This record gives sequence, structure tokens and C-alpha cells, in this order.
Amino acid sequence: MAIGLLDSGVGGLTIYRAVTDLLPTADLTYLADQAHMPYGIRSGEDIVELTRAGCQRLFDDGCELIILACNTASAVALRRLQQSWLPRLRLSRGRPANVLGIVVPTIEVVTGRAWNSHHARSTTAVQQVVGVFATQATARSQVYEVEIAKRRPNISVVTEPCPGLAALIEQGAGAQEVGAVIDHHVAAMIRRIGGPPDRVILGSTHYQVVAELFRRALPDTTELVQQPRATAAALEAYLARHPEFSVGKKGLRRFLTTGVPGTQHAWVEACWSESLSFESA
Repeated sequence: MAIGLLDSGVGGLTIYRAVTDLLPTADLTYLADQAHMPYGIRSGEDIVELTRAGCQRLFDDGCELIILACNTASAVALRRLQQSWLPRLRLSRGRPANVLGIVVPTIEVVTGRAWNSHHARSTTAVQQVVGVFATQATARSQVYEVEIAKRRPNISVVTEPCPGLAALIEQGAGAQEVGAVIDHHVAAMIRRIGGPPDRVILGSTHYQVVAELFRRALPDTTELVQQPRATAAALEAYLARHPEFSVGKKGLRRFLTTGVPGTQHAWVEACWSESLSFESA
């Protein structure tokens, strides 16, 4: 058995890398749904169905546990799948199956509170501002605004939608072109806030691929929240609580795509530290 990771493209490799660093012996299968990328411009129903189909493909491939290595899928589709699809799937399979996301671990790190800690009274009057750069669909969901407010009312969240940015990164656009778009959105966020945010969530795993360009555009005083590290740590803790999931012991690595198989572009090489080739899904 293996852990599956699903993203619309190559952005989820940032999550995959963090998981391999923390769980080096686990068997992992990565599926990039590049035929339908980007998810961020799609309707909620499209995102739910594409996410369900990708998860089904990974379960059919032998995975028991799947991580949605995509903020859009995690924000828009995860709850629907957990409530209405997974119970029937478990019955039909007769063995464990679950799908987890990356939004929950990120919010836990930002708030310092467990997911089930709602409506907490703040221990400090100091106001903090968290900026979120996100796809249009993630921004529409308002998941970060709503869920952070439940746990830390003293944290204000400002989300900046970045139309087209994930697609640029997926296509392997150059650093100058991608950097110019990032500079534009960082400047827009700072104008809206009236100053730099205290912390920033890169609310698309594609943005994490070019985190250094965000780091360069933001003031040194702004902290970048490490979503891949948070997700990997949450997964490790989840597996410790749920020994019924078998994740393998051979450290096997597979990379699948619904798009064109073969070697990916330079951003992937920079993220993965080597050339990476995908098989056809």
C-alpha cells in the first residue's frame, strides 16, 4: 500500500518533498491532473468531480490514504468527499481509506490551535495580519478567513487572488515573468493592508514552488508560513494515531500525470533538486 498525493499539476511536489523528508521509507504515488489544470478557475462542482476522480485513480492504484496537495481541492472539495463519497467507498472496498487536505495543518500552525478548538478567546490583544495569496476558487471559499477567525479573532486575514499565476508556474515561465506577477500582487496586498502583513500563506502549492520570488518581494519582517512542513508533520501525527493505514516500507516513488508524460521543466528541477519524469496515468 502507499500514500497518494493529488494536485492539479506540479505544485504539490512541494508537499511530496516534505513528506519524503519526514517519512523516507513510506511508499508514495503522486498524481498531477495536468489535463485539467488549473483548478482555480473552475466551478465548485467541477473541482469536486475532478478531485473525486483523481482520488479514485489513486485508490485504484493501491493507495489507502490520500493527501490533497492542492489548496483549491482542499478548500472546495475535501469536506464534500469526506461526507458523501468516502463512506460509500469504504464500504465497497472493505478496508481503510481516507482523504486529508493541507488547509487544516496550515491553519493549525497559523493559529497555534488544534482544528477542533473553535471560538477561542484570544490570549493577547495584539492584532496580527496574515496575508494569503491564492487562486480565485480558494479566495472565493474564504476558508482561511472563516476558520482562522474561529480560532484566533485577533488575526485579520487578507486574501489576494492571483489569476493565472499557477498556470504560469505550471507552464515553466521564466523567473522574470513570474516575478513581475508576484511583485504586482504583493504590492496590491500591501496597499490594501496599509503596510506589510505579519505572516503570509502561499495558498497554492504552485506558489510554494517559487517561494523565493515571494520572499524577495516581501519585506524581511514578513514570515512565510511553511505549508509543506506543516502538512508533513500533521501526516506523521495522523499515521501515529491511525495504525490501520499501511503506507509501505520500501520508499517507492511514482509520478503520474493525466497530461503529457515525460520530463518536467526547470521550476520542477529547482524544487526537486533533479530532473523528474512523469508516467502516463
